[in-house]
Amino acid sequence: MAHGVVHLYYGDGKGKTTAAMGLTLRALGQGLVVNLVQFMKDGRSGELALLRRAGTRVWAGKPGMKFPSKMSAEESEAIKIMQTKQLREALDCPCDMLVLDEACSAWRWELVERALLKEAVLSRPLGREVVLTGREPAQWMLDAAGYLTQMRCEKHSYRQGITARKGIEF
Repeated sequence: MAHGVVHLYYGDGKGKTTAAMGLTLRALGQGLVVNLVQFMKDGRSGELALLRRAGTRVWAGKPGMKFPSKMSAEESEAIKIMQTKQLREALDCPCDMLVLDEACSAWRWELVERALLKEAVLSRPLGREVVLTGREPAQWMLDAAGYLTQMRCEKHSYRQGITARKGIEF
């Protein structure tokens, strides 16, 4: 893997994290080392246990995390400190692929040290694939992407009153 490419799955449609996790499984199946940082999530997504057993190093949030617009300034700062620490730890562990799930939201809401996130993507070691997901990517993320996939919501079960289901949405 002489060239490392940035993958960006973004938009308002379902499937961004699912695509990133599928790519993670593919990489693991080929013997690649994968580090996964999940920003903005509570660490209880169904795929994480399997990915850990398959060898993925995972850094994720803690149960009870609120949506950013519902956080106090103190809560936002605590989350930023935690997520920046997790990103630093992930960067200190060599890998072939770095998955930064919900990096777009972490950037938008300033819930990670922005300079470190940008460095993780733009100054990655030669050969490292970086995968970003989220709704609204920063322009620099769009510019850096070698793979750019927009997920667009045309119909969603939430609009019919069906809430998030275990094993499907988380």
